[in-house]
Amino acid sequence: MALSHVNDPDLGRNLIELGMIENIAIEGLKVTFDLVLTTAGCPMKQRMSDDCVNAIHEYVDRNANVTVNLTIRKIEQPSPEEMFPNIKHTILVASGKGGVGKSTVAVNLAVSLAKTGAKVGLIDADIYGPSIPIMFNIQQEDIYGEKHGDKTYMVPVEKYNIKLMSVGFLVDTDKAIVWRGPMASGALKQLLTETWWDEIDYLVVDMPPGTGDIQLTIAQTLPVTGAIIVSTPQQVALADVVRGVEMFRNPGIDIPVLGFVENMAYFTPAELPNNKYYIFGKGGCRRLAEEMEIPLLGEIPLVQSIAESGDNGKPVALWSDTSTPESEAFMAVAENTIKEICKLENTK
Repeated sequence: MALSHVNDPDLGRNLIELGMIENIAIEGLKVTFDLVLTTAGCPMKQRMSDDCVNAIHEYVDRNANVTVNLTIRKIEQPSPEEMFPNIKHTILVASGKGGVGKSTVAVNLAVSLAKTGAKVGLIDADIYGPSIPIMFNIQQEDIYGEKHGDKTYMVPVEKYNIKLMSVGFLVDTDKAIVWRGPMASGALKQLLTETWWDEIDYLVVDMPPGTGDIQLTIAQTLPVTGAIIVSTPQQVALADVVRGVEMFRNPGIDIPVLGFVENMAYFTPAELPNNKYYIFGKGGCRRLAEEMEIPLLGEIPLVQSIAESGDNGKPVALWSDTSTPESEAFMAVAENTIKEICKLENTK
């Protein structure tokens, strides 16, 4: 067949072999067929269409009247619940802007949930700035595959009773990750769907900051229970929180906001553990929570130990042998998160 001489420029295989030619109709010198694309925005669609016309003119008849109908293949996708049957609850930890300590909250929330006896997973979905490998001190981990059914899945790394997966395990984190939006979304979707989580009570997702394609990909891929939005007390950070809430409330996403976490809420010196200094302002996140009728899940102090524990790969929430304000603050966030999830379950 003439069209077997036409290749997809990206895949290097011919269109017949790829199943991209359908509904061929021939009436004399009139030739009509469908060229089935995988996406409407395929950058090679016009080139492939022209190549098809040229191939028929070369291998069949130069006088042929060729009509190429560009169509999109409709793929029946399983629902997120069908794709992740063993994950009971998925919690997105998001922020409207960077630098508010979102990853620190995500890591310590996962550790605190695991301390309750729950089975916990943690995804580092911050494609451009993966930090989970550093915060768990597992930068040099190798990822292995495991076959389940007809498909091979990536096996998460386990540490502190938490199953971990990060794009940082798959790329050289010493080099800048330069991906356009579709490439980043595709890589993240592969990370989400090709990891074997097995039984998980709470899957915590460390989201990239902001509102964009990556957030939409996660929302449409995972069976999300709800989102937590992290902020600092400053007005400039709180303005981004409002945009984050509106994103999750968008009809196309429609994810419940479980609550806010105010990070760096106050400074407590080690030598004055009972003193609180509100260097970034006081109660900003609490006031916003009341205005928007969204729970405030907790206030995390600004103390050196939290930053150091993240850099050392031993999250501060692990400190169960001593009762510290830091570990207690993160446990309060975990307990309040569980309460909000229970409320959601009871309203279904």
